[in-house]
Amino acid sequence: MSFGKIQMALFAAVAAAVTVGSFAYIFIARPAYLHATRDGVPYLTPPVINPVDGTPLDVGMLVRHFTGKDGSHDAGS
Repeated sequence: MSFGKIQMALFAAVAAAVTVGSFAYIFIARPAYLHATRDGVPYLTPPVINPVDGTPLDVGMLVRHFTGKDGSHDAGS
């Protein structure tokens, strides 16, 4: 093997090891930015903009509204 082939094989091995290590860290350690509420909304989700008046809205509030958990839906109608 030439020096270039050895160098590329070493580079590929290091890249594969970094990739496997990164996936293992994400699935085992669960960084804080991957945690979510019980409704499935990630903790670090930025607010969304209301297209009507431009005010920021919390995504968690939107999820609770559309799933009916905020009490705004009338059960009789």
